[in-house]
Amino acid sequence: MKVPAGIRVFGDMEFRGPCASEAAEQVTFFARLRKQYPQYGQIALHPRNEGKRTHLQAAKEKAEGMVTGATDIIIPSNPSFVCELKRRNHTLSSLHKPQIDYMSAAQEAGCFVCVALGADAAWEAFLEWSDAKAQ
Repeated sequence: MKVPAGIRVFGDMEFRGPCASEAAEQVTFFARLRKQYPQYGQIALHPRNEGKRTHLQAAKEKAEGMVTGATDIIIPSNPSFVCELKRRNHTLSSLHKPQIDYMSAAQEAGCFVCVALGADAAWEAFLEWSDAKAQ
């Protein structure tokens, strides 16, 4: 997986081996967030923009506000936390152009933007973001 320069990666890019699915990692992250930081757990979201759609479904969802490439974890704040969650073994994942475009636009808008390799890496990114907000 190739991450564009300027977008931080949390996690071990050298890790290879079996690992949980992206969905399982996401469930782990959100459960931990809701338990340990309920104030963020109440507003954190995962945009449902995966899956195949017919042309009509895609047009309708875009008209309703769906954004292609939106990241897996978004926490609205100042700055917002914008995190694309991938599998711990990043060779089992890929970044697509719409995801890169979304992250680049979010970064340009002043968001904290990152790619996290697994739930633990997403948690590390979240803690760095929340610590920076507290200062």
